Amino acid sequence: ISLHGQFPHRPIRGVEGRERRHKEMEKMKQHWDMVGFVADGQYGIPRRCPCGGSIKHDVSPSPKFKHDFDTQPGSRYFTCTKFKDDGLHFRQPLVFGVEQEIEKLVMKVEERSKTIEEMRKQIQIKAEEIAKLKT
Repeated sequence: ISLHGQFPHRPIRGVEGRERRHKEMEKMKQHWDMVGFVADGQYGIPRRCPCGGSIKHDVSPSPKFKHDFDTQPGSRYFTCTKFKDDGLHFRQPLVFGVEQEIEKLVMKVEERSKTIEEMRKQIQIKAEEIAKLKT
């Protein structure tokens, strides 16, 4: 966001000045919150853009945006339907999203297998306790 030209040379004093400064601060806070949401949300396969737009599967005919690094023409992207190259919308290479999603799934599988192993040990202990009580 550029605030150039939005501030008067002489500050407005009183209630009107405070209200104007408050509105400007709210606008800046909303902007930086949105930047944070986009940065935090770019992990895995996006479901929705923080702006509220839906995500579409897009194919890039050629690198046309500055963040189209290391891509070949015809690369696939997850792109916000309202995408503008302003840093407030998603446009993520499909490969990155799928890679990150696989990493999450692998971690979940590892957690589940640890849980299963712990449950097997508990079942074995309980079975031994039951056998001991029967005798």
